[in-house]
Parts: sequence; structure tokens; C-alpha cells
Amino acid sequence: MSKRTGVILDVQMKRESKSFTDALYAVVTAAGLFESPKFMLSGLSGMAFKFTVHEKLLPLSVTAYGQWGTEHSAAADNLGIFFQYDGGRTRHDSFGEYQRIAIDNVKQSLDRSRACIYWIPEFGVIHGYDEDDRVFYVQDGWSGETQVVLYDNFGLNFTPFWFYQYVGDGVNIPLHEAVLESLRLALEDWETPHKTLPDLSLGSGRLAYSFLIRALQQGGFDSYGAIYILESYMTSRTEISAYLQEVQSVLPGLEEVQHLYAELVEGLRGPLAAAISEKNSGKLLNQEQLPSLCSALEKALELEERAMQLVRIISEQYPDRKRSTLPRWGAHTAR
Repeated sequence: MSKRTGVILDVQMKRESKSFTDALYAVVTAAGLFESPKFMLSGLSGMAFKFTVHEKLLPLSVTAYGQWGTEHSAAADNLGIFFQYDGGRTRHDSFGEYQRIAIDNVKQSLDRSRACIYWIPEFGVIHGYDEDDRVFYVQDGWSGETQVVLYDNFGLNFTPFWFYQYVGDGVNIPLHEAVLESLRLALEDWETPHKTLPDLSLGSGRLAYSFLIRALQQGGFDSYGAIYILESYMTSRTEISAYLQEVQSVLPGLEEVQHLYAELVEGLRGPLAAAISEKNSGKLLNQEQLPSLCSALEKALELEERAMQLVRIISEQYPDRKRSTLPRWGAHTAR
């Protein structure tokens, strides 16, 4: 049998949400592991609830929601999908060996007709390779075009990080269990102020609101980052509202939570549209509209705080074995 020289999978990634959500959706739908709309994946995985803001509103805020392995594993687990990943910093002396192993793992996954998630940055999808040319085919979701990454350049980019992951098969998780766990993941994110310790320049959950409002009020922030954060935030809250609308009958009390998120989205729609304008050079923030936008964000914070209080009440009505049972190795398993 001749050696296989490559493969190209029919996978289409489209940027509409967080880049990881878009990449994961492209991979699992192509593999037949998920059949619902993207907002359902975003909600069930807990990814929609993740909200992190840098104090200077840098665009990295949107992907700096924690340690990727930990965050993404919890997301895939709640979808019932097997998940393997690796990553680290390219400055480490062992990177070359990790790179070699990663290249083999990605090719094996592609040979099984499973595309891989890859930090470009941001997150994209590896959907093919050519052994003769020693390249991977990558999509970033912004256009229908495919990029080429040399094997030798795998993991190398303008950030200090490299990361990839691939999926296996899936199991069915009862919807009420998955919805309950997604709420608990949301509550954890909401109540954890810093997900990337020891770095205190990034605020998460309720603290992210404070960082965002303060930066908009004081100035001196990254304008591109501010627009990206605001648009990503609005997309995620719209996803949450749609997700809760779909599952509100699964658990008592969810209907009221959904109403709060629907009110949040409706209240922000106008002020956000007024604050961001389209110009020939791109999108711009209208400085005169920022006070109104900050007032709307303060109202949104109040609504989401009320929603999370209700989520806590719902969660406390059911046993939580994941968080009440200490694993054999303690809070974290040995690695």
C-alpha cells in the first residue's frame, strides 16, 4: 500500500462568535458530533458566558479568558466530546520535540477525518495537509480562503504561545444535566475576578465590566480592542439569550434568567450601535456616545448580577458531585 501523501477535509469555519467557539463548531459539526445551532454549542459549552477585559482594552482580551487547556476541556466535556490538546510557550527548549509530536498527532487526526483546532492566532481550523510539500491547510474563518502553514512553522506566531487540539468520539449527556453544568460554569466565570493569575491587568466576570467601563470613562485605551471587545461581548450575550430561550423549560427558574438576558441585549443594542460607526478606514468609536454607552453597560452589569443570583439559586437545588467530591489527587490531577 502506498504511503498516504495528504488529505483535505470539507470543513468550513465562519467567524461569528469567539474564535474558539467558531473553530470547535466547525470541527464537531463536520465530524457529525453536534447538530444544533452554534448558539447552543456556545451556551452548553459555557463559552458564551466567558467575559474578560484588559485594563487598556487590548484585543487579546477576547481570548484571554483563562488557561486554554482547562477552559476548553470543561467546554468539550459538557458537550460529551472526547478532547485532546497540547500547547505551551515556544521559548521552551523542548518546543521542537513537542512540535514534532504535534505534527504527527494532527496528521493522524486528519487521516481519521477529524479537523483540528489551532492557534494561528486567533483560533482556527486545520482541515488538511500535504506530506510532499510538508504543509498544513488552515482556515481562520474570516474568509473562505485557505492558508498554508509549513510543518517547520507549526506553532510559531507573533504571540509566545502555541496550542492545538483534536476531538475523538462523543457520548450523549442528558440535556438537563448539560444545561445545569453550563450554568455552573457560567457562575464560576462570573465570580472569578482573575482567570490568568498572577496577571492582574485582566479582569473576568463581573470585574470585566468594571475594567471596561472605567477604561471607556478615563480614556487612553486601545480603540480597536475596545470595538472588538464590545462587539464580541454583544454577540456572546445575544447567544446566551438565544440559548436560554431554547432551554428555559429544562430547569425551573430559567425563564426568568432568560428574560434578564433578553432585557440586557435589548438595552445595549441602541447605545452600542450609536457608539460604533462605519468609516472608509474601518470602524470608529464615537467619543460623544461613550457616556451613554457606559450607562447602558452599568445597567447590563446590574441585570447580569441579578441573572447570576438566580443561577446560583437554581444550581443549589441540585447535587453537584463535580465540585463537592474531592478527586483522589486533590483539586488538580497529577501531570
